[in-house]
Amino acid sequence: MIKFFRKIRQNLLLEGKTRKYLKYAIGEIVLVVVGILIALSINNWNEARKLKNQELKYLSGIKSDMKLTIIELENYTNLRKTSINSAENIIQMFNNKKEPTLDEFNFHNLNVQIWSPFKKNDNTYQELINSGNFAIISNDSIKDILLNIELVYKEIEFIESHMYKDFENYMFPIYFSAADLESDISNYTHQVSNGTQGDRTELSKEKIELLLKNQTFKNGFVLSKFNNNLVIGEYKKMKALSEKLLDIIDSKIAKSK
Repeated sequence: MIKFFRKIRQNLLLEGKTRKYLKYAIGEIVLVVVGILIALSINNWNEARKLKNQELKYLSGIKSDMKLTIIELENYTNLRKTSINSAENIIQMFNNKKEPTLDEFNFHNLNVQIWSPFKKNDNTYQELINSGNFAIISNDSIKDILLNIELVYKEIEFIESHMYKDFENYMFPIYFSAADLESDISNYTHQVSNGTQGDRTELSKEKIELLLKNQTFKNGFVLSKFNNNLVIGEYKKMKALSEKLLDIIDSKIAKSK
């Protein structure tokens, strides 16, 4: 094809048709430029399509992560409420508003002290950040909510770290020095499993009465109740943000189809 166009130009020059040669040359240049622009346009379209598909893949991953996170938030909210209820029962025993039974004290005491920090499902978000692909998300609202969820999670981590430090300072040393942990755990397991696991071991009334006279130990339950209420508030914030994010992602995916 190139040889064909070159031959035409040579014939025009040999025939002395300079004006026609120039017009032809200009037309050829225009065709080349148009071809280049079309090629660039097709390439840009292909790249845009690839980015869009990659974005949709990330959005689907975020959606899956958020659904799991919402389930975990509901589970941990119930867990914290149970812990608050147990702390209230123990505090009533300290304040002589409730007669302590050995099994009940053991159940509520361990129910508060068993530690399980919340972990969100954010594999897709971490991949976006670590790969430098966060900018692929074209919707600013989605990016803003993801960043806000991360901030709320940091606050949850902060509160939960303080909760654990309170356990270490006010509860663990006092309880571990007085209790027979093997017996207490077996008794607790028997209660929570409705008798299918563990044993209903006999607990020491003397040791429990000793614990109920320790003001520092009581303060540990007061702080646990306070911090659990705080962290439940943060769980609610994260759940609301996660649900809002799901709605926006669903809308975005629907429009792309």
